[in-house]
Amino acid sequence: MPTSSQAAPGGLLRLRDFRLLLAGAAASQVGAQVTLVALPLVAVLELRAPAFQVGLLTAAETAAFLLIGLPAGAWVDRMRKRSLMIRADLVRAAAMASVPLAAVAGVLTMGQLYLVALVTGVATVFFDVAHQSYLPQLLPREQLVAGNGALETVRSSAQVAGPGLGGGLVQLVGAHLAIVADAIGYAVSALFLMAIRQPESKPEPVPGASLRKDVGEGLRFVLGHPLLRVIAAATGLANFFAAVLMATQTVYLVRVLGLQPGVLGLMLSASAVGGLAGALCAGPIARRFGQARVIWLAPLTTGLFALLWPLSGKGAAAALFAVASGVVFFGAVVYNVAQVSFRQMLCPPRLLGRMNATLRFMMWGTLPLGALVGGAIADGFGARAALWVCAVGFLVVPLPLLLSPLRTMRDLPDPEPQDTEPEESEPKVTVPQDAAKAATD
Repeated sequence: MPTSSQAAPGGLLRLRDFRLLLAGAAASQVGAQVTLVALPLVAVLELRAPAFQVGLLTAAETAAFLLIGLPAGAWVDRMRKRSLMIRADLVRAAAMASVPLAAVAGVLTMGQLYLVALVTGVATVFFDVAHQSYLPQLLPREQLVAGNGALETVRSSAQVAGPGLGGGLVQLVGAHLAIVADAIGYAVSALFLMAIRQPESKPEPVPGASLRKDVGEGLRFVLGHPLLRVIAAATGLANFFAAVLMATQTVYLVRVLGLQPGVLGLMLSASAVGGLAGALCAGPIARRFGQARVIWLAPLTTGLFALLWPLSGKGAAAALFAVASGVVFFGAVVYNVAQVSFRQMLCPPRLLGRMNATLRFMMWGTLPLGALVGGAIADGFGARAALWVCAVGFLVVPLPLLLSPLRTMRDLPDPEPQDTEPEESEPKVTVPQDAAKAATD
């Protein structure tokens, strides 16, 4: 993989606009991690929601990836990415601010939580697709791995600090007021993005283009690439079982293990240390073992620890839950840095939004389905049973990768230059005899 003297994170931090992008990501991620703890606790502690309704709340947060994931990419490719991210941040800030306002007024219901989760999810779809499509405009190709590593470091750091902060705020001021931190985080993120100076021109309209054609072009690019298909399948499977976890972990930790909100937040923060370690180690690990090999090796070696989730118990045994999450998150972040960087290098700039959105649809569209399944299992058979389903699922995730050409590769080859003109035919991606390529988040 190409490298340069400026590809290290220290070199990237000298770039003002990239620093602002990182700062915005940090602000929004810390707020989002607070809400990761606080929003389910609003349902569990303040509205006394059963397990299935908590799962339905998680499904509402991620339903947008399934409902508008494909057309979102086509829309993003027609817009200025930074302006779109700013608008998405402001929408998310307003939606989150409505929760404490309604709670203070005594009118908060599960219906409003579902609506807030859905609106926030729609804004997040547009923000995330635009964000991943915007980074290649700020950084040259040889700096993308370092740039994605820095962003993953910020996200993982927020996952360490955010849940602990969220649990403490819930214990101090209540779950609904803790969500104010998320609204502030999104607003601060928008301010940082507004301060970026690099000009961005609006994409030129393509004669004869339509939403159907644009979506179809993104689908052809992804489905026509041998490894993008495999990685999309494996990641979609992983996200399905991750959603089972997300839908049931608050119910399990509070109602089965009896943890207080503050301890629950510290538990999730401790588990996120693995994600931070993964972000810091992703580059060296890829250089040591090979970028292609890491894509299947990371989930294979770390997925076994998912079995510790249902084996955790009260008292000291609760630490098994944090250990499992830490190791699994470590592998997930190492995997993501490798495959997202390659995806950005592979795709022509004009298709970045559609490529990212198509993959998000295929991989993140399983999240609401997993959340509903997790909530239903927890409601019918208990939260621990749902965690067993989740753990066994993580053991299956690496199978598509092991059955693909990735298993015989060490490194992902540099893609040949892509034609940047619209094509109705399948995109041409050269795959060497002994190797196939790519991977995606």
